[in-house]
This record gives sequence, structure tokens and C-alpha cells, in this order.
Amino acid sequence: MNPVATNHWARELVKQSIPAPADWLGELRNKANDQLDSLPLPRRKLEAWRYSRVDALLKQQFTPVVQAPDCASLPRPESESPYMLVFVDGWLSPALSRIDDLPGEVTLKSIHQALNDGDALLQQYLGTLANAGENLFTALNTALINDGLFLHIPASVRLEAPVEVFYLNSASEQALLVQPRNLLVLDERSEATVIEHFLGDEGKTYFHNNITEVQLHGDAKLSHYRIQDESSSAWHLSNLYLQQGEKSHYHGITLSFGGKWARTDYRSSFSGPQADCDLRGLYVVGNDQLSDFHLDIHHNQPACNSREQFKGLLYGKGRAVFDGRILVDQVAQLTDAQLTNDNLMLTRNAEVDTKPQLEIYADDVKCSHGTSVGQLDPQQIFYLRSRGIEESAATHMLCQGYAQEVIEHIHLGSLREQALKRLQDTLEKLPE
Repeated sequence: MNPVATNHWARELVKQSIPAPADWLGELRNKANDQLDSLPLPRRKLEAWRYSRVDALLKQQFTPVVQAPDCASLPRPESESPYMLVFVDGWLSPALSRIDDLPGEVTLKSIHQALNDGDALLQQYLGTLANAGENLFTALNTALINDGLFLHIPASVRLEAPVEVFYLNSASEQALLVQPRNLLVLDERSEATVIEHFLGDEGKTYFHNNITEVQLHGDAKLSHYRIQDESSSAWHLSNLYLQQGEKSHYHGITLSFGGKWARTDYRSSFSGPQADCDLRGLYVVGNDQLSDFHLDIHHNQPACNSREQFKGLLYGKGRAVFDGRILVDQVAQLTDAQLTNDNLMLTRNAEVDTKPQLEIYADDVKCSHGTSVGQLDPQQIFYLRSRGIEESAATHMLCQGYAQEVIEHIHLGSLREQALKRLQDTLEKLPE
């Protein structure tokens, strides 16, 4: 596909936008809109898109959701949290959401409501981490910002219950472009847990193009869990931008099960020393699926730690991509960074492209990276079968043990059980 056709694809989508409710947002949108023509195609010649072909995506005709849809017929998701936000086609549904007993100084609302309220913090932070000129899809999201999650935790406040966010589909028969834009800001010494569920009705075709900006100030702590279980006909692109202040801690786990084409990009940097970034992920990929993880961890402050552990479980003709990069600047002495990617191939036709990278310009660091691609150990299968366990059950047990190394780091027991149940459901559907 040539650049003109691609620009036309994006511009036709942007034409359907509605006026911005604030002048500063209009300026942000217009700047992103202007960049659409100059941005290169996300194609194989670009290293970041070498293994993630988007030709089929760009041939699809999507309709952007520019106003809140009718969701009266949708059931409310099950959640025990008093802080539950439900977005339907990228717009908050007040009828399906629930916010009870929120501490008075905490802000938890939709981006759309914050814009109408003239929230000064939203203007201060939105768009400061996500560069609209980075690629076509980031610019597209920014040019059409309408709604998403806005969370602000003031200094020294700990949100006791998790914020649970659900992204659902309406009953629309159109192929929709869904673009939530999220902003999470935690001030000094604050603490919160956020859970995101990306869900889609089976057979629905849509493009979920999500951007989340996370700003952690000094000593702030955020546990962030993301479960991607989109429709098998959906495209899913999630970009997460993270900046951490001095002694802050980010604990993030992403589990990827669904989608026809699913990609998650992490871009992390530091604004102060002695911060910890803990990233983990599990992707389960089967027939007609692509799951892609890209990490760009930039150590630009001294004495910061990062741990990146990602594991893949592939079967059928599933395909996965892992591209993880750790960059350590000269100023970032005493950095401790560890990156691993392991892949378990259950069939011969599964495929993975894995490329962990270290780029180090400091001399007093402790850094490592590694990758593995392999199959189940026949001796382990034999041992379990010799104990009277059927081969399929033995395979399931070994796969669960392999995935458990990521899932066990979910601190919430109920969510950990949900993840194990979802993994078990997938394993039970594997062909004998």
C-alpha cells in the first residue's frame, strides 16, 4: 500500500471527528492531524514494524465512534471493586459504571467529563508522554481524542480498592475504530492498583487503538494489570507510555489471549534515581493469531532497576513477535536491568520472532538479556504418563506450570484465579 492511500485512510477517519470541547485539545488534535501526512508507513522497512504487517488492517474500512453509543442492552460486568468504569466502544457508560465512596481528593472520571469540567491537571499532563509524531496510529488516536480513563491520586493517598476498567463492544454491526485515551497520574507517595479488561464479542470486527500515559511522581506505587481478550476478528494496538520519578515503583503485567492481530508497546523512562520498573507478560497464541510485544526501556537516571519477563505459549499456526530493548545512558550508573523472553512451541507450525537487545553506555551496571525457544520435554511427559496421567492432561499441567511463573506475580488472588481459568479454557480447546 502506498503512502497516499494510507494517508487517505487516516484522513477519512479524522474527517468524522467532532469539535474539541477545549481550545488546548483542539490544538493538540490539529498538531497530530498535520503530522499524518509526514509520518512514514508502518511497514517492514521500519525496524519497529519489521515483523508486524499492517497491510490487512489498512485495507479495512472502519467507522470512528465520535459519540457515546446506546448500551442499554448490555449487562454490567461482574466486579467486586467499588471503582468500576465501563467503556463501550471507547466511551464511558455511566449506567454500567460504579464509583462508590471515592476519597474526596481522588479524581476518577472519564476524559470526556474532565474536558467538560475544564480540569487543569488534564491539560497539564495529556499528551506529554505520548508523541503523536511517533507513528501513524499514535497520531490517529491523538487526532481523535474524545474519551478514556482519567485517574489522579494526590500526594500520600493510598486507594485501598483496585480501579477496574472494562472495554466492551456495543451492538453495532459496523467495523468500528475504538480509541480510548487514558491518563494516570500518581503524586508523591501515593499508591493505587488498576486492572484493565479488553473484551470483545466473538465474531466482531473492530480496531482497538488504545494509548495510556502513566506519570508516577516520587515514591508513588502503581500495580497495573491488563487482560487482553478481544474478539478473534479484532485488531488490537495498545501503547503504554510510562515515566517514573525518584524511588517510584511500577508493577505491570499484561496477559494476551485474544485478537486476530494484537500488539502491545511499552515505552518507559525515568525522571529520578532509584526507581523500580517491573514488567511481565504472557501471550497465548493460536491459529490465525499474531501477538506482538515491543519494549523500549530507557535508563536515563542513575541507580534504577528494571525487570522484564515475557513468556509465550504458541500452538497451531500461531505467530508471535517479541522485540525488547534496554537502553542505558552514560549518566545511568548503577543500573540493574534484566530482560528475558521464553517461548514454548506446542506445534511445528507455530512461529516466533524474538529479539532482546541491550544498548549500554555506562560502565558501572548490572545488565543481562536472554531468550529461549523450545518444546515440551518428552521426559517430563513420559514421567507424568507413567503416573497414570493422560498425555493431554500432562501437556496441560506442564503448560500451566510454565505460565504460572508470570501469573503468580499477580498480587490479587481473584484476578490470579481468573487468569488461570482463562488459560485452562484455552488449553482444553487444544487439539489432541
